Amino acid sequence: QVQLVESGGGFVQAGGSLRLSCAASGRTFSTYDMGWFRQAPGKEREFVAAVRRTGSITYYTDSVKGRFTISRDNAKNTVYLQMNSVKPEDTAVYYCAAHWAGNYDYTNSGTYNYWGQGTQVTVSS
Repeated sequence: QVQLVESGGGFVQAGGSLRLSCAASGRTFSTYDMGWFRQAPGKEREFVAAVRRTGSITYYTDSVKGRFTISRDNAKNTVYLQMNSVKPEDTAVYYCAAHWAGNYDYTNSGTYNYWGQGTQVTVSS
């Protein structure tokens, strides 16, 4: 069992920055791939970014490339999402997720085994 707790959400003006954190407990953190997803009101949950177990491989959805950076600190059991140059369309609840077993499709929320409770990010124009 893995517990994931997100933090760092809040209100930010367009063009500003925010850093989300996701602290994990339970299984050995370095054994699972991590992802960030988001869900805006009335929309489906969508993939944002993912990082493989060692942290050396990362993936991003096109809309955040060049603005967001995913990273992890396996010694601290934490994954981060640095959000720069944020836009109003980045407003959503952000969730971190962990993949531990099974086939891994990093953009597919169904392949993640554990989820956090989410943290709200609101970007004002």
